[in-house]
Amino acid sequence: MDAQGETLAVRHASLPTAATILAMFLMVSLTLPPMLQAHVGSPDVFYEGMAGPYKIFVTIRTPQMIPGIAQIEVRSLDGAVSEIEITPLRVIGEGSQNAPPADRMTASKDDPQFFTGKLWLMESGSWQVRITLNGAHGAAQMAVPVAAFAQRTLRMQKQTGLLLLGLMAFLVLSLISIFGAAARESQVEPGDTPTPGRRRRAVIVMAATALALVAILFLGNLWWDSVAAANTSGQLYSAPPFFASLAPDDRLLLHMGDSPWHQRRAQMQLVKLIPDHGHLMHLFLLRMPEMDRFYHLHPERVDDNEFAQSIGGEAAGKYAVFADVVRESGFPDTMTTQLTLPEIPAGVSKIAPDTDDAGSSAPALSGAQSSNMAALDDGGKVELTLGGGSAAATSSSQSGKSELLRFRVVDRDGKPAGDLQPYMGMAGHLIVVKRDLSVFAHIHPVGSMPMAALMLVGNSGDGTAAASGATGSMMMMKPAAGMQHDAAMGPEISFPYGFPQPGDYRLFLQIKRDGKVQTAVFDVHVS
Repeated sequence: MDAQGETLAVRHASLPTAATILAMFLMVSLTLPPMLQAHVGSPDVFYEGMAGPYKIFVTIRTPQMIPGIAQIEVRSLDGAVSEIEITPLRVIGEGSQNAPPADRMTASKDDPQFFTGKLWLMESGSWQVRITLNGAHGAAQMAVPVAAFAQRTLRMQKQTGLLLLGLMAFLVLSLISIFGAAARESQVEPGDTPTPGRRRRAVIVMAATALALVAILFLGNLWWDSVAAANTSGQLYSAPPFFASLAPDDRLLLHMGDSPWHQRRAQMQLVKLIPDHGHLMHLFLLRMPEMDRFYHLHPERVDDNEFAQSIGGEAAGKYAVFADVVRESGFPDTMTTQLTLPEIPAGVSKIAPDTDDAGSSAPALSGAQSSNMAALDDGGKVELTLGGGSAAATSSSQSGKSELLRFRVVDRDGKPAGDLQPYMGMAGHLIVVKRDLSVFAHIHPVGSMPMAALMLVGNSGDGTAAASGATGSMMMMKPAAGMQHDAAMGPEISFPYGFPQPGDYRLFLQIKRDGKVQTAVFDVHVS
């Protein structure tokens, strides 16, 4: 090729540059699939209670992909544990009977009562982490239920993406150059110079090759997106769609849609609903944007996927709606939607309100200040202490840190209240909501898992754990640790939890005194 030919070739090699850049962009887009978030931002599991004679605090940080590794932390709260082993099993079915070899947890060098370990969770669904302890009081065993599901797709490693991008650019440029050279010089005798006509033909062929490659990459991207979408709908967890509407007779109608994730696992998961605290659904209404009205309701089931709720007396406004249900396998779903309620007088609904229904007002967010004290309707107060620290530091916390949220109830005279009564079998219920609604959690003194799931794994609070292949009989067993049935309880309640994200949260603590459910509201900043 003479100097003139080389100049002409270099000049026209710039023609497909835009196409090459577009192809490179498409490749980058393929290497960075979007992140998806399942549940309502709080997938980790927290448990605090008795394992036989040992009091422990368990944190299970669930994997973001399945198969994946769950990070397990166990802290002995009474200082009497010397060895812990952990085993993953299914909650129900054949997988609940055949335990794999146990993994021994590692004690911390700085704190011998703090143990860490890892477990592979190979499939989505309802799992249990069976914990076997040895120590000063002998051996004990208990189990913590875990909902395992893929939460997002993983990004390609940066180094791998850059390598593939470079290889793609090299292949694209090479193909363009090869086709151009073939059109320009394939029929030229050695030593001869390509004619201007062949050079023009080479430019046209190079441009056509670039366009063809762009079309191939574009169509390939469409195919990739369709395959990724199909895999996403089947593999990434998403709660069932949920719809709320107001009927002409002033009933609140609630409809659960079909979830592709559950449908793919119907046989394995046993997707029928079971009661949790005696109710098939726990419905929470939070008036936005001030979060100044809060309702905890229990709709009546009218069909397989249909529920109805008594409405009347609730404050008008736009509400964020959260609905908790538990599957027959112990798997929980939290569904979300929005609802606008008009002003409806009390007592007009044809459905009698459930005796466990409760609602309260709260300070508007725009004027709220973080405080470790909250007032009750009867003149009493509740004090919050985070992580067992001093009361002066209770209005803030740290994200990702497992801790006990401690509440102390005093009466109107400032004396410790000894008249707390069980509310749906529990000493209290705590609802944690991030102000932007990206986090919602309904937790109890025993932990963040549904109590129905805890009963399914046979953790009765006496250190025993029994897996079951059937669910009906398990619901009649002894209540799990933290489920209270005494006439009166002490003034202190604690909840194991870890705030998953930094930001501002509102906490709604529900307790029962003198036969009435009361709500204490706290605002907490998490760094």
